Amino acid sequence: MSDVILSARHLFKTYTQRSGRLGLGSTKIHALDDVSVDLKTGSTLAVVGESGSGKSTLARCLLQLQPLDQGEVLFQGVDLAKLTAAELRQQRRDMQMVFQDPFASLNPRMRIGEIVAEGLLIHGLGNADEREHKVIKMLKRVGLTEADMKKYPHQFSGGQRQRIGIARALVLEPKLVVCDEPVSALDVSIQAQILLLLKELQQEMNLSYLFISHDLRVVRHIADEVAVMHRGKLIEHDTVEALYAAPKQEYTKNLLNAIPGRKGLSVQTA
Repeated sequence: MSDVILSARHLFKTYTQRSGRLGLGSTKIHALDDVSVDLKTGSTLAVVGESGSGKSTLARCLLQLQPLDQGEVLFQGVDLAKLTAAELRQQRRDMQMVFQDPFASLNPRMRIGEIVAEGLLIHGLGNADEREHKVIKMLKRVGLTEADMKKYPHQFSGGQRQRIGIARALVLEPKLVVCDEPVSALDVSIQAQILLLLKELQQEMNLSYLFISHDLRVVRHIADEVAVMHRGKLIEHDTVEALYAAPKQEYTKNLLNAIPGRKGLSVQTA
């Protein structure tokens, strides 16, 4: 059995939302309600659920981009909440993110070479020549060219921009990559290409993926395990094969039956 690279225990996160006619009232929203997950080294854990289920909040809290109300996150055995800002910045080199919108996440004023090299600069890795060599190598690996370094984000298609986002995340050679709905903004034909690229890179670089998605159709092609979230709670966690064959929760069955092409098919019960 592979080692666990990321372990989250009893995570709680609450937001306060204004309510009432004058906004004088308030409602507490439990974005994370006692959530615990483990991610094995070199594998993909998909976290699925509808909008508002808490899955993106989970991703941000795991990376310490948002503070938790309560709970513990261990990355490679280190409690992230106990690190200083400098120590956390050092850990972030090994924890990267691929975002949902490949255009919004790229600075439109920066050339592609600068965007991909930014992380190397921040972490002080290599000299100018070494950084350029790494950037070229990574761009080629994701299906782009050396000439693309001098171009700007608006000169690329959505799928190409997501390849740039992947190159930016992986040029640092991280161990963990959080993919937050990385293909939901892309055409179905392009989705398949990006998923295949992510799988190939995972095998080559021994990457561990936390894959956030609302789409169980997509998840089936990339995940080893699936965790289902609903209203801030983790309600089901199983291997892909077991969950698709025999989901235990009614909510999971409804998500599966909503997959295009499965309408009218009855999902087996446990």
